[in-house]
Amino acid sequence: MDLFVVLVICVSILIFLFLWNQRHAKGKLPPGPTPLPVIGNILQINIKNISKSISKLAEDYGPVFTLYFGMKPTVVLHGYEAVKQVLIDQSEEFSGRGSLPVADNINQGLGIIFSNGEQWKQTRRFSLMVLRNMGMGKRTIEHRIQEEALCLVEALKKTNGSPCDPTFLLTYAPCNVICSIIFRNRFEYSDENFLTLAKYIHENATIFSTPWIELYNAFPSLLHYLPGSHNTLFKNMTEQRKFILEKIKEHQASLDLNNPQDFIDYFLIKMEKEKHNKQSEFTMDNLITTVWDVFTAGIETTSITLRYGLLLLLKHPEVTDDGQDEILEEINRVVGRNRSPCMQDRSRMPYTDAVIHEIQRYIDLVPNNLPHAAAQDIEFREYLIPKGTTILPSLTSVLHSDKEFPNPEQFDPGHFLDKSGNFKKSDYFMAFSAGKRVCVGEGLARMELFLLLVSILQQFTLKPLVDPKNIDTTPLLKGSGSIPHFYEVCFIPV
Repeated sequence: MDLFVVLVICVSILIFLFLWNQRHAKGKLPPGPTPLPVIGNILQINIKNISKSISKLAEDYGPVFTLYFGMKPTVVLHGYEAVKQVLIDQSEEFSGRGSLPVADNINQGLGIIFSNGEQWKQTRRFSLMVLRNMGMGKRTIEHRIQEEALCLVEALKKTNGSPCDPTFLLTYAPCNVICSIIFRNRFEYSDENFLTLAKYIHENATIFSTPWIELYNAFPSLLHYLPGSHNTLFKNMTEQRKFILEKIKEHQASLDLNNPQDFIDYFLIKMEKEKHNKQSEFTMDNLITTVWDVFTAGIETTSITLRYGLLLLLKHPEVTDDGQDEILEEINRVVGRNRSPCMQDRSRMPYTDAVIHEIQRYIDLVPNNLPHAAAQDIEFREYLIPKGTTILPSLTSVLHSDKEFPNPEQFDPGHFLDKSGNFKKSDYFMAFSAGKRVCVGEGLARMELFLLLVSILQQFTLKPLVDPKNIDTTPLLKGSGSIPHFYEVCFIPV
Protein backbone atom coordinates (compact mmCIF):
# COMPACT_ATOMS: atom_id res chain seq x y z
CA MET A 1 0.00 0.00 0.00
CA ASP A 2 1.23 3.50 -0.81
CA LEU A 3 2.97 5.11 2.18
CA PHE A 4 0.92 8.29 1.77
CA VAL A 5 -2.34 6.31 1.96
CA VAL A 6 -1.16 4.56 5.12
CA LEU A 7 -0.27 7.93 6.65
CA VAL A 8 -3.67 9.40 5.77
CA ILE A 9 -5.45 6.40 7.29
CA CYS A 10 -3.39 6.60 10.49
CA VAL A 11 -3.99 10.34 10.88
CA SER A 12 -7.70 9.87 10.18
CA ILE A 13 -7.94 7.20 12.87
CA LEU A 14 -6.16 9.45 15.36
CA ILE A 15 -8.49 12.35 14.58
CA PHE A 16 -11.53 10.07 14.92
CA LEU A 17 -10.33 8.75 18.28
CA PHE A 18 -9.58 12.26 19.48
CA LEU A 19 -13.01 13.60 18.48
CA TRP A 20 -14.77 10.57 19.96
CA ASN A 21 -12.85 10.95 23.20
CA GLN A 22 -13.63 14.66 23.39
CA ARG A 23 -17.33 14.11 22.66
CA HIS A 24 -17.45 11.30 25.20
CA ALA A 25 -16.10 13.61 27.89
CA LYS A 26 -18.13 16.66 26.89
CA GLY A 27 -20.50 17.83 29.59
CA LYS A 28 -18.46 16.04 32.28
CA LEU A 29 -15.05 17.69 32.34
CA PRO A 30 -14.58 21.40 33.05
CA PRO A 31 -14.45 23.72 30.02
CA GLY A 32 -11.19 24.96 28.59
CA PRO A 33 -9.58 26.23 25.40
CA THR A 34 -10.67 24.36 22.28
CA PRO A 35 -8.12 21.64 21.50
CA LEU A 36 -6.90 20.76 18.03
CA PRO A 37 -7.13 17.16 16.81
CA VAL A 38 -4.22 14.97 17.90
CA ILE A 39 -2.03 17.78 19.29
CA GLY A 40 -4.61 19.16 21.70
CA ASN A 41 -3.75 22.54 23.27
CA ILE A 42 0.01 22.19 22.91
CA LEU A 43 0.22 25.25 20.62
CA GLN A 44 -1.63 27.37 23.19
CA ILE A 45 0.87 26.56 25.93
CA ASN A 46 4.39 27.86 26.42
CA ILE A 47 6.13 24.55 27.11
CA LYS A 48 9.14 26.49 28.43
CA ASN A 49 6.95 27.76 31.27
CA ILE A 50 3.69 25.83 31.55
CA SER A 51 2.85 27.31 34.95
CA LYS A 52 2.81 30.82 33.45
CA SER A 53 0.51 29.67 30.64
CA ILE A 54 -1.80 28.06 33.20
CA SER A 55 -2.05 31.33 35.14
CA LYS A 56 -3.02 33.22 31.97
CA LEU A 57 -5.61 30.61 30.98
CA ALA A 58 -7.09 30.73 34.50
CA GLU A 59 -7.94 34.39 33.89
CA ASP A 60 -10.30 33.27 31.12
CA TYR A 61 -11.51 29.88 32.33
CA GLY A 62 -11.41 30.18 36.11
CA PRO A 63 -9.76 28.02 38.76
CA VAL A 64 -10.77 24.66 37.23
CA PHE A 65 -10.41 23.97 33.51
CA THR A 66 -9.38 21.27 31.05
CA LEU A 67 -6.30 21.19 28.84
CA TYR A 68 -5.35 18.56 26.30
CA PHE A 69 -1.69 17.55 26.23
CA GLY A 70 -1.83 15.70 22.94
CA MET A 71 -4.96 13.55 23.06
CA LYS A 72 -4.99 13.27 26.85
CA PRO A 73 -7.41 15.49 28.81
CA THR A 74 -5.97 17.03 31.97
CA VAL A 75 -8.00 18.88 34.59
CA VAL A 76 -6.00 21.88 35.80
CA LEU A 77 -6.46 23.41 39.25
CA HIS A 78 -5.42 27.02 39.84
CA GLY A 79 -5.49 28.88 43.13
CA TYR A 80 -5.40 27.84 46.78
CA GLU A 81 -9.08 26.93 47.15
CA ALA A 82 -9.17 24.55 44.16
CA VAL A 83 -5.78 23.00 44.93
CA LYS A 84 -6.63 22.53 48.62
CA GLN A 85 -9.98 20.95 47.76
CA VAL A 86 -8.28 18.28 45.66
CA LEU A 87 -5.04 17.68 47.59
CA ILE A 88 -6.45 17.92 51.12
CA ASP A 89 -10.27 17.98 51.34
CA GLN A 90 -10.77 15.21 48.76
CA SER A 91 -7.30 13.74 49.07
CA GLU A 92 -8.43 10.10 48.93
CA GLU A 93 -10.51 10.52 45.77
CA PHE A 94 -7.65 12.28 43.97
CA SER A 95 -4.83 10.14 45.38
CA GLY A 96 -4.03 8.43 42.07
CA ARG A 97 -0.81 9.19 40.21
CA GLY A 98 -1.28 10.48 36.70
CA SER A 99 0.75 9.01 33.89
CA LEU A 100 4.14 10.56 33.23
CA PRO A 101 5.47 8.59 30.25
CA VAL A 102 9.11 9.56 30.69
CA ALA A 103 9.07 8.04 34.19
CA ASP A 104 6.70 5.17 33.37
CA ASN A 105 9.18 3.99 30.74
CA ILE A 106 11.67 3.08 33.46
CA ASN A 107 9.58 2.60 36.60
CA GLN A 108 6.77 0.53 35.07
CA GLY A 109 4.33 1.70 37.73
CA LEU A 110 6.48 0.48 40.64
CA GLY A 111 8.04 2.27 43.62
CA ILE A 112 6.56 5.08 45.73
CA ILE A 113 6.30 8.06 43.41
CA PHE A 114 4.67 6.73 40.24
CA SER A 115 2.75 3.71 41.53
CA ASN A 116 -0.98 3.42 42.15
CA GLY A 117 -3.51 1.38 44.08
CA GLU A 118 -2.41 -1.33 46.49
CA GLN A 119 1.14 -1.20 45.11
CA TRP A 120 1.45 2.44 46.13
CA LYS A 121 -0.33 2.10 49.48
CA GLN A 122 1.75 -0.84 50.69
CA THR A 123 5.08 0.48 49.39
CA ARG A 124 4.52 3.97 50.81
CA ARG A 125 3.33 2.67 54.19
CA PHE A 126 6.31 0.32 54.45
CA SER A 127 8.82 2.97 53.36
CA LEU A 128 7.54 5.48 55.92
CA MET A 129 7.78 2.84 58.65
CA VAL A 130 11.37 2.00 57.69
CA LEU A 131 12.42 5.65 57.51
CA ARG A 132 10.94 6.25 60.97
CA ASN A 133 12.67 3.14 62.31
CA MET A 134 15.92 4.53 60.96
CA GLY A 135 15.41 7.80 62.78
CA MET A 136 13.73 10.17 60.31
CA GLY A 137 12.55 13.12 62.36
CA LYS A 138 14.68 11.98 65.30
CA ARG A 139 18.17 12.60 66.63
CA THR A 140 19.56 9.58 64.75
CA ILE A 141 19.12 11.19 61.34
CA GLU A 142 19.96 14.60 62.74
CA HIS A 143 23.38 13.33 63.81
CA ARG A 144 24.02 11.97 60.31
CA ILE A 145 23.17 15.33 58.76
CA GLN A 146 25.37 17.16 61.26
CA GLU A 147 28.30 14.88 60.44
CA GLU A 148 27.76 15.43 56.73
CA ALA A 149 27.50 19.19 57.26
CA LEU A 150 30.99 19.12 58.80
CA CYS A 151 32.29 17.25 55.74
CA LEU A 152 30.65 19.83 53.46
CA VAL A 153 32.20 22.71 55.42
CA GLU A 154 35.65 21.11 55.12
CA ALA A 155 35.18 20.68 51.36
CA LEU A 156 34.14 24.32 51.02
CA LYS A 157 37.19 25.44 53.03
CA LYS A 158 39.40 23.68 50.50
CA THR A 159 38.23 26.16 47.86
CA ASN A 160 40.34 28.74 49.78
CA GLY A 161 37.87 31.50 49.08
CA SER A 162 38.37 31.17 45.33
CA PRO A 163 35.46 31.29 42.89
CA CYS A 164 33.74 27.93 42.63
CA ASP A 165 30.65 26.36 41.12
CA PRO A 166 28.70 25.04 44.14
CA THR A 167 26.50 22.67 42.12
CA PHE A 168 28.17 19.39 42.96
CA LEU A 169 29.40 20.29 46.44
CA LEU A 170 25.80 21.03 47.39
CA THR A 171 24.76 17.69 45.90
CA TYR A 172 27.32 15.60 47.79
CA ALA A 173 25.97 16.30 51.28
CA PRO A 174 22.29 15.35 50.74
CA CYS A 175 23.45 12.47 48.54
CA ASN A 176 25.54 11.03 51.36
CA VAL A 177 22.70 11.41 53.87
CA ILE A 178 20.46 9.33 51.60
CA CYS A 179 23.27 6.84 50.93
CA SER A 180 23.70 6.27 54.66
CA ILE A 181 19.97 5.52 54.98
CA ILE A 182 19.72 3.24 51.95
CA PHE A 183 23.18 1.70 51.60
CA ARG A 184 24.39 1.95 55.22
CA ASN A 185 27.49 3.98 54.39
CA ARG A 186 28.57 7.33 53.00
CA PHE A 187 31.11 8.01 50.26
CA GLU A 188 34.19 10.19 50.18
CA TYR A 189 33.68 13.23 47.95
CA SER A 190 36.52 11.95 45.75
CA ASP A 191 35.02 8.47 45.19
CA GLU A 192 34.57 7.87 41.44
CA ASN A 193 31.30 5.96 41.78
CA PHE A 194 29.96 8.72 44.00
CA LEU A 195 30.98 11.43 41.54
CA THR A 196 29.32 9.53 38.70
CA LEU A 197 26.11 9.21 40.70
CA ALA A 198 26.13 12.94 41.44
CA LYS A 199 26.64 13.65 37.74
CA TYR A 200 23.64 11.49 36.80
CA ILE A 201 21.46 13.16 39.44
CA HIS A 202 22.34 16.66 38.24
CA GLU A 203 22.00 15.77 34.56
CA ASN A 204 18.66 14.01 35.05
CA ALA A 205 17.16 16.88 37.04
CA THR A 206 18.15 19.30 34.28
CA ILE A 207 16.86 17.14 31.42
CA PHE A 208 13.63 16.39 33.29
CA SER A 209 12.84 20.12 33.36
CA THR A 210 13.41 20.80 29.64
CA PRO A 211 10.68 21.56 27.06
CA TRP A 212 11.68 18.40 25.19
CA ILE A 213 10.53 16.22 28.10
CA GLU A 214 7.23 18.11 28.24
CA LEU A 215 6.76 17.24 24.57
CA TYR A 216 7.80 13.64 25.19
CA ASN A 217 5.16 13.29 27.91
CA ALA A 218 2.52 14.62 25.51
CA PHE A 219 3.57 12.49 22.52
CA PRO A 220 5.54 9.51 23.89
CA SER A 221 4.66 7.09 21.09
CA LEU A 222 6.04 9.49 18.49
CA LEU A 223 9.10 10.93 20.23
CA HIS A 224 10.33 7.75 21.90
CA TYR A 225 12.01 6.57 18.71
CA LEU A 226 13.53 9.94 17.79
CA PRO A 227 16.92 11.26 18.91
CA GLY A 228 16.65 13.57 21.89
CA SER A 229 17.61 14.19 25.50
CA HIS A 230 15.15 11.54 26.70
CA ASN A 231 17.65 8.94 25.51
CA THR A 232 20.33 10.40 27.79
CA LEU A 233 17.81 10.40 30.63
CA PHE A 234 16.94 6.74 30.08
CA LYS A 235 20.62 5.81 29.84
CA ASN A 236 21.43 7.58 33.10
CA MET A 237 18.46 6.02 34.87
CA THR A 238 19.49 2.57 33.65
CA GLU A 239 23.03 3.08 34.98
CA GLN A 240 21.67 4.23 38.34
CA ARG A 241 19.49 1.13 38.56
CA LYS A 242 22.51 -1.07 37.78
CA PHE A 243 24.38 0.55 40.66
CA ILE A 244 21.41 -0.02 42.97
CA LEU A 245 21.16 -3.68 41.91
CA GLU A 246 24.86 -4.20 42.70
CA LYS A 247 24.31 -2.75 46.17
CA ILE A 248 21.29 -5.00 46.69
CA LYS A 249 23.35 -8.08 45.78
CA GLU A 250 25.99 -7.03 48.32
CA HIS A 251 23.25 -6.74 50.94
CA GLN A 252 21.83 -10.16 50.06
CA ALA A 253 25.23 -11.73 50.68
CA SER A 254 25.56 -10.20 54.16
CA LEU A 255 21.91 -10.02 55.25
CA ASP A 256 21.12 -10.70 58.91
CA LEU A 257 17.37 -11.33 59.13
CA ASN A 258 17.35 -10.30 62.79
CA ASN A 259 19.43 -7.15 62.48
CA PRO A 260 18.52 -4.84 59.57
CA GLN A 261 21.01 -2.00 59.11
CA ASP A 262 19.48 0.10 56.34
CA PHE A 263 16.52 0.51 53.99
CA ILE A 264 17.61 -2.29 51.65
CA ASP A 265 17.94 -4.74 54.56
CA TYR A 266 14.42 -3.97 55.78
CA PHE A 267 12.99 -4.48 52.28
CA LEU A 268 14.88 -7.75 51.73
CA ILE A 269 13.58 -9.09 55.05
CA LYS A 270 10.04 -8.12 54.04
CA MET A 271 10.55 -9.95 50.72
CA GLU A 272 11.72 -13.05 52.59
CA LYS A 273 8.66 -12.99 54.85
CA GLU A 274 6.33 -12.76 51.85
CA LYS A 275 8.19 -15.07 49.46
CA HIS A 276 5.27 -17.54 49.38
CA ASN A 277 2.71 -14.82 48.65
CA LYS A 278 2.35 -14.66 44.88
CA GLN A 279 0.40 -11.42 45.20
CA SER A 280 3.08 -9.69 47.27
CA GLU A 281 4.04 -6.18 46.26
CA PHE A 282 7.51 -6.69 47.75
CA THR A 283 9.52 -7.90 44.78
CA MET A 284 13.05 -7.30 43.53
CA ASP A 285 11.80 -4.98 40.77
CA ASN A 286 9.82 -2.96 43.29
CA LEU A 287 12.82 -2.77 45.62
CA ILE A 288 15.04 -1.39 42.85
CA THR A 289 12.46 1.22 41.86
CA THR A 290 11.63 2.19 45.45
CA VAL A 291 15.31 2.70 46.26
CA TRP A 292 15.68 4.73 43.06
CA ASP A 293 12.68 6.88 44.06
CA VAL A 294 13.99 7.56 47.56
CA PHE A 295 17.52 8.09 46.28
CA THR A 296 16.82 10.55 43.47
CA ALA A 297 13.90 12.47 44.97
CA GLY A 298 15.67 12.77 48.30
CA ILE A 299 18.76 14.29 46.71
CA GLU A 300 17.55 16.45 43.82
CA THR A 301 15.03 18.53 45.77
CA THR A 302 17.42 19.40 48.59
CA SER A 303 20.48 20.06 46.45
CA ILE A 304 18.61 22.30 43.99
CA THR A 305 16.97 24.21 46.86
CA LEU A 306 20.35 24.81 48.51
CA ARG A 307 21.92 25.92 45.22
CA TYR A 308 19.01 28.23 44.43
CA GLY A 309 18.97 29.49 48.02
CA LEU A 310 22.60 30.64 47.95
CA LEU A 311 21.95 32.37 44.63
CA LEU A 312 19.05 34.30 46.19
CA LEU A 313 21.21 35.33 49.14
CA LEU A 314 23.83 36.62 46.69
CA LYS A 315 21.21 38.46 44.65
CA HIS A 316 19.53 40.35 47.46
CA PRO A 317 21.94 42.54 49.42
CA GLU A 318 18.91 44.05 51.17
CA VAL A 319 18.41 40.59 52.65
CA THR A 320 21.97 39.34 52.84
CA ASP A 321 23.53 42.55 54.19
CA ASP A 322 20.93 43.44 56.80
CA GLY A 323 19.34 40.02 56.83
CA GLN A 324 22.50 37.97 56.99
CA ASP A 325 23.58 40.10 59.91
CA GLU A 326 20.32 39.06 61.53
CA ILE A 327 20.96 35.44 60.58
CA LEU A 328 24.50 35.73 61.97
CA GLU A 329 23.11 37.34 65.12
CA GLU A 330 20.77 34.38 65.53
CA ILE A 331 23.60 31.92 64.85
CA ASN A 332 25.94 33.64 67.33
CA ARG A 333 23.25 33.96 69.98
CA VAL A 334 21.66 30.52 69.64
CA VAL A 335 24.35 28.24 68.19
CA GLY A 336 27.64 30.00 68.79
CA ARG A 337 30.87 29.07 67.02
CA ASN A 338 31.92 25.99 68.91
CA ARG A 339 29.20 23.49 68.03
CA SER A 340 27.08 22.36 65.10
CA PRO A 341 23.55 23.70 64.72
CA CYS A 342 20.76 21.32 65.78
CA MET A 343 17.03 21.17 65.14
CA GLN A 344 16.23 22.47 68.62
CA ASP A 345 17.82 25.74 67.52
CA ARG A 346 15.24 26.38 64.80
CA SER A 347 12.43 27.55 67.10
CA ARG A 348 14.79 30.23 68.47
CA MET A 349 15.86 31.39 64.99
CA PRO A 350 12.66 32.78 63.40
CA TYR A 351 14.38 34.95 60.81
CA THR A 352 16.53 32.08 59.56
CA ASP A 353 13.46 29.83 59.44
CA ALA A 354 11.61 32.50 57.46
CA VAL A 355 14.48 32.83 54.97
CA ILE A 356 14.46 29.07 54.31
CA HIS A 357 10.68 29.01 53.82
CA GLU A 358 10.88 32.03 51.53
CA ILE A 359 13.58 30.35 49.44
CA GLN A 360 11.29 27.36 48.95
CA ARG A 361 8.27 29.53 48.22
CA TYR A 362 10.06 31.79 45.79
CA ILE A 363 11.86 29.14 43.73
CA ASP A 364 8.65 27.10 43.33
CA LEU A 365 10.67 23.91 42.82
CA VAL A 366 7.89 21.74 41.34
CA PRO A 367 5.59 24.30 39.70
CA ASN A 368 2.75 21.99 38.67
CA ASN A 369 3.31 19.21 41.16
CA LEU A 370 3.58 15.68 39.83
CA PRO A 371 0.33 14.75 38.07
CA HIS A 372 -2.44 13.28 40.19
CA ALA A 373 -5.30 11.16 38.88
CA ALA A 374 -8.89 10.57 39.88
CA ALA A 375 -8.93 7.30 41.83
CA GLN A 376 -12.64 6.88 41.06
CA ASP A 377 -15.46 8.65 39.24
CA ILE A 378 -15.77 11.91 41.18
CA GLU A 379 -18.31 14.71 41.37
CA PHE A 380 -16.15 17.78 41.74
CA ARG A 381 -17.94 21.10 41.97
CA GLU A 382 -20.40 20.96 39.05
CA TYR A 383 -18.34 18.51 37.03
CA LEU A 384 -18.06 14.73 36.77
CA ILE A 385 -14.45 13.65 36.50
CA PRO A 386 -14.03 10.05 35.29
CA LYS A 387 -11.69 7.64 37.06
CA GLY A 388 -8.15 7.86 35.69
CA THR A 389 -8.40 11.48 34.53
CA THR A 390 -5.10 13.31 34.98
CA ILE A 391 -5.20 16.16 37.52
CA LEU A 392 -2.65 18.99 37.47
CA PRO A 393 -2.57 21.11 40.67
CA SER A 394 -0.70 24.37 40.07
CA LEU A 395 1.51 24.82 43.12
CA THR A 396 2.77 28.05 41.56
CA SER A 397 -0.71 29.53 41.94
CA VAL A 398 -0.58 28.76 45.67
CA LEU A 399 3.03 29.62 46.50
CA HIS A 400 2.84 32.83 44.45
CA SER A 401 -0.67 33.88 45.49
CA ASP A 402 -0.99 37.60 46.15
CA LYS A 403 -3.89 36.82 48.50
CA GLU A 404 -1.41 35.37 50.99
CA PHE A 405 1.94 36.85 49.99
CA PRO A 406 2.13 40.59 49.21
CA ASN A 407 4.32 41.09 46.14
CA PRO A 408 4.68 37.32 45.59
CA GLU A 409 7.21 37.74 42.78
CA GLN A 410 9.64 39.41 45.18
CA PHE A 411 11.96 37.51 47.49
CA ASP A 412 10.97 38.66 50.98
CA PRO A 413 11.47 36.64 54.20
CA GLY A 414 8.84 38.93 55.74
CA HIS A 415 6.24 36.72 54.08
CA PHE A 416 6.84 34.31 56.96
CA LEU A 417 7.24 36.78 59.84
CA ASP A 418 4.58 38.50 61.92
CA LYS A 419 4.78 42.09 63.10
CA SER A 420 6.73 41.01 66.18
CA GLY A 421 9.35 39.17 64.13
CA ASN A 422 8.10 35.73 65.08
CA PHE A 423 7.90 32.96 62.49
CA LYS A 424 4.48 32.83 60.85
CA LYS A 425 3.14 29.61 59.35
CA SER A 426 1.07 29.67 56.18
CA ASP A 427 -1.44 27.15 54.85
CA TYR A 428 -0.33 28.28 51.40
CA PHE A 429 3.13 26.81 51.93
CA MET A 430 2.85 23.67 49.78
CA ALA A 431 6.46 23.32 48.68
CA PHE A 432 6.26 19.59 49.50
CA SER A 433 2.75 19.23 48.02
CA ALA A 434 -0.01 18.18 50.46
CA GLY A 435 -2.43 15.40 51.31
CA LYS A 436 -2.05 11.69 50.56
CA ARG A 437 0.75 12.28 48.05
CA VAL A 438 2.79 14.69 50.17
CA CYS A 439 6.55 14.13 49.85
CA VAL A 440 7.61 11.07 51.88
CA GLY A 441 10.90 12.74 52.78
CA GLU A 442 9.49 16.12 53.86
CA GLY A 443 10.77 15.78 57.42
CA LEU A 444 14.23 14.78 56.24
CA ALA A 445 14.40 17.60 53.69
CA ARG A 446 13.39 20.21 56.28
CA MET A 447 16.16 19.01 58.59
CA GLU A 448 18.76 19.02 55.82
CA LEU A 449 17.88 22.49 54.58
CA PHE A 450 18.10 24.01 58.05
CA LEU A 451 21.23 22.22 59.25
CA LEU A 452 23.20 22.50 56.00
CA LEU A 453 22.33 26.13 55.24
CA VAL A 454 22.97 27.29 58.81
CA SER A 455 26.28 25.39 58.85
CA ILE A 456 27.37 27.18 55.67
CA LEU A 457 26.37 30.64 56.94
CA GLN A 458 27.95 29.90 60.33
CA GLN A 459 31.33 29.26 58.71
CA PHE A 460 31.41 31.43 55.58
CA THR A 461 30.60 34.80 54.12
CA LEU A 462 29.16 34.48 50.62
CA LYS A 463 30.86 36.72 48.08
CA PRO A 464 29.41 37.15 44.57
CA LEU A 465 31.62 37.55 41.51
CA VAL A 466 29.33 40.08 39.86
CA ASP A 467 27.21 43.01 40.93
CA PRO A 468 24.10 41.59 42.66
CA LYS A 469 21.98 43.64 40.26
CA ASN A 470 23.27 41.46 37.42
CA ILE A 471 22.48 38.14 39.11
CA ASP A 472 19.59 36.39 37.38
CA THR A 473 17.33 34.50 39.79
CA THR A 474 14.69 33.58 37.23
CA PRO A 475 14.78 29.86 36.45
CA LEU A 476 17.02 28.70 33.65
CA LEU A 477 14.44 25.95 33.13
CA LYS A 478 10.89 25.78 34.48
CA GLY A 479 9.30 22.53 33.36
CA SER A 480 8.69 19.68 35.77
CA GLY A 481 11.15 21.46 38.06
CA SER A 482 12.74 24.90 38.46
CA ILE A 483 16.46 24.91 37.73
CA PRO A 484 18.64 27.98 38.54
CA HIS A 485 21.22 29.51 36.24
CA PHE A 486 24.86 28.53 36.57
CA TYR A 487 26.83 30.77 38.92
CA GLU A 488 30.04 30.92 40.90
CA VAL A 489 30.54 32.11 44.46
CA CYS A 490 33.42 32.62 46.88
CA PHE A 491 33.08 30.98 50.31
CA ILE A 492 35.11 33.27 52.58
CA PRO A 493 35.80 31.69 56.00
CA VAL A 494 34.64 33.88 58.90
